[in-house]
Amino acid sequence: MLADLTAGAVEDAEARRRSKPFDVLEREALAARPAIDALAALAPANRVKIIAEVKRASPSRGDLAAIPDPALQASKYEQGGASAISVLTEGRKFKGSLADLEAVRAAVSVPVLRKDFIATPYQVLEARAAGADLALLIVAALDQPLLAGLHALILELGMTPLVETHSAEELERAADIGAKLIGVNARNLSTFELDRDLFGRLSDSFPSDAVKVAESAVLTPADVTHYRSAGADVVLIGEALVTGDPVATLTTFLEAGA
Repeated sequence: MLADLTAGAVEDAEARRRSKPFDVLEREALAARPAIDALAALAPANRVKIIAEVKRASPSRGDLAAIPDPALQASKYEQGGASAISVLTEGRKFKGSLADLEAVRAAVSVPVLRKDFIATPYQVLEARAAGADLALLIVAALDQPLLAGLHALILELGMTPLVETHSAEELERAADIGAKLIGVNARNLSTFELDRDLFGRLSDSFPSDAVKVAESAVLTPADVTHYRSAGADVVLIGEALVTGDPVATLTTFLEAGA
């Protein structure tokens, strides 16, 4: 499934490239306002930090929320105390778009993450041109030279890469390219099975200078407490925020991670 999702995202990006050539997009990316320092915003603190996600749907859960106004949703996240906003821009299964990212970037002052299946330099440039401060790289979807190259390009453009892992071997690959913001996704993107304890098993294997991000399997304050107790600096939350009151939910989640 991960291979299919990545192939679809690359295919859609290639379609966009036919109407906006690489050199035009590159100029837009270089002219965009400078990215916010996401590493500083997500640096370890005496309480957990939250990346709140604008997410309409997923392959595993189907439709979650309509979110007709992603900018309003993101503004509520910022009001509730989120340290960064994640925006799903994949259109086939997650019903997102780069327009969502642009709208969110214009509405909030915290860093914004492009969450997608990025596997080409063109997609990285799209992220920067749309105003992203962070871009997701999924280790399982990329060979090591491509992972290293995209990681370097994201940094060159002034953004922060969030490098997502699912195993000890992938965590080692993230460390080998010097990743400073590393996530462990509890959801296996091939089977969609959840393992909330995966982060805890891998926590001690993170590079000492990396910010530790726990992703997925967060529905209650107890889940935030669980990840925080296992060493998470940051928790990325989507479903629980789009299906309830985002401000109230963020408040209780932040209290649980204190």
